[in-house]
Amino acid sequence: MKRWTALLFFICILFIGTVEAPAQSWVKKASKSVFTLKTFDAGGTLLGSSYGFFVGEHGECISSYEPFRGAYSATVIDAAGKEYAVEAILGANATYDVAKFRVTIKKSQPLAIVTQDAAIGTPVWMLPYRNTRSAIEGTVSQKETVGTGYSYYTAIMAMPPDAAGLPLLNEGGEVVGIMQKPATSADTLGYAVSAVFADSLRINGLSINDAVMRSINIKKALPTDLNQALLTLFVAPSSLDSTAYSLLLDDFVAQFPAQKDGYVARAQFAANGGRYADADRDIAQAISIGDATDEVHYSYSKLIYNKNIYKPQDDYPAWTFDRALAEAQSAFELNPLPAYQQQQAHILYAMTRYSEASDIYQQLFNSALRSPDIFVEAAQCKLMQADTIGHIAMLDSAVAMFNRPYIREAAPYIMARAQARIDAGRYREAVLDLNDYEQLLPTRVNDSFYYLRFQAEVEGRLYQQALNDISKAIQQSPAEATYYSEKASLEVRVGLYDEALATAQEIIQLAPEASDGYLFLGLAQCLKGDKTSGVGNLRRAKELGDNQADALIERYGN
Repeated sequence: MKRWTALLFFICILFIGTVEAPAQSWVKKASKSVFTLKTFDAGGTLLGSSYGFFVGEHGECISSYEPFRGAYSATVIDAAGKEYAVEAILGANATYDVAKFRVTIKKSQPLAIVTQDAAIGTPVWMLPYRNTRSAIEGTVSQKETVGTGYSYYTAIMAMPPDAAGLPLLNEGGEVVGIMQKPATSADTLGYAVSAVFADSLRINGLSINDAVMRSINIKKALPTDLNQALLTLFVAPSSLDSTAYSLLLDDFVAQFPAQKDGYVARAQFAANGGRYADADRDIAQAISIGDATDEVHYSYSKLIYNKNIYKPQDDYPAWTFDRALAEAQSAFELNPLPAYQQQQAHILYAMTRYSEASDIYQQLFNSALRSPDIFVEAAQCKLMQADTIGHIAMLDSAVAMFNRPYIREAAPYIMARAQARIDAGRYREAVLDLNDYEQLLPTRVNDSFYYLRFQAEVEGRLYQQALNDISKAIQQSPAEATYYSEKASLEVRVGLYDEALATAQEIIQLAPEASDGYLFLGLAQCLKGDKTSGVGNLRRAKELGDNQADALIERYGN
């Protein structure tokens, strides 16, 4: 009996040795790479926790995503009890509950990630936090493919309830996967998603708008690829608040110090905030970097121009229109692009040097910038020079950029010419433009449009069309008394006295304390021969303050 007891003990010793020997050779060193993650809300209250481990020498880590949802800050505590702040998010995936991030540490001790998937039947070990004696052993029982060829493992092992984020390693101490949260507390299976997948998480140029990334309120790292980082820089102003955008600009400059774009973008942000000296410094730095600085001079010109147009009250004497013009000219001298000429024209116009601006537009008519907008800008110069003929001629050219039948894009230019023709007293031509405009945008015309066309038609003696349009204006805005008064006035003018009487009654009903209804009612009655009633209503209009009533009372009261 003693022999069997001794033999059984010997077998157990051998068995334990085969289980722990592979783990014990690397577990002590590997345990230094495992940490606890803690995340916090905006008020600093603990939000969630998990485990994780280092995968890079400069603080790169992977852990669970879920604790980061809604987090404003986070820290990790390593096996030695040292605490490090999470500096930036490097990637996240909600489906497989993994996140990659970087902490503020000079040098970290990473775990090696397996280069080859673990096969079914392979022994694996889950490494607990701060456990330097043993690892929990299991066996890969199932493997599924997720994403673009990554593995999702199921392992037979005794899982503690708080295992999420811990590393799953092979017998060589290489990380096979990152543990997922157990399905239930009694689950005898362990689940892990490929560590290669978790480590592959990357920020790209559009990650800034990704729903998972936006759910984390901690700073996101810039993409390491310059083109992707530039895309982030382009998207960021409409996606981030001012504080986050400011941090991103600083990160871009620090990460890509030889790129002009970061300095120019930061200068724009500084100028928008009224920090013009800061903007000057960044622009000067951008100009000092390499060749092809024409774009920087152009951007500088626009910053100065916009400051003087939109914030003239800000006191910064160095930024004048003359300075803006000089920068635009410098850009053009370095690279004669039409856009740089157009910028000069904008500045000259703002300086009221309309003739010089017009001369530049004449050159742009034969450039790649030839467009309806260029002709409209030139038209404005002519208007400011009191050149009515030139003004309309430029608008004619803008409209001529489109062929009949017109497309919707022509509508604003047609409307601009219509208004110019009205101002020039060319009412019937204006009506033709307004007709074209209505055909292009039938669902957008409103009472104001019909009133405008009514006025042009009255001046052009197109009375029936005018009556039709003022009726349409009333249909669209039946509470606007002015439209009824205009209609009644025209009805009296063209001899439609019965119609004028009806319209006047509508005015009185709509605005009984206004004089117009009584004035037009009295005038229409007098013109129809009922002077007694008419003069009475004219006197009522006078009582209500109408200055025209006196002359009419004198005419029809005798």
